[in-house]
Amino acid sequence: MDRHPLETIRKLDPEFFDLVAQSSERAFADGALSAKTKYLLAMVLDAAHGATGGVAWLARQAIEHGASKEEIVEAIRVANYVSGAGSVYTASFGLAEVFK
Repeated sequence: MDRHPLETIRKLDPEFFDLVAQSSERAFADGALSAKTKYLLAMVLDAAHGATGGVAWLARQAIEHGASKEEIVEAIRVANYVSGAGSVYTASFGLAEVFK
């Protein structure tokens, strides 16, 4: 997924998109946890929920914020431990786009 995952919402309802974007900016801002850590957390949550596109998008964001391939893989190991093999399959499909 190379384009923003909410691009369709941006076109259909720009005002609502802006509200969602503001929430995202606050959620992923550096604080007690770094943005990198927050993107890794979100990535594994999407893996656990079966959101392949979200895994790809969030992995790219994590990389842009300094995450290594090794950190991404370790995060997926945690998802497997907590949520099971389904999260690994979802992550694998999502990460295939990222690590072509």
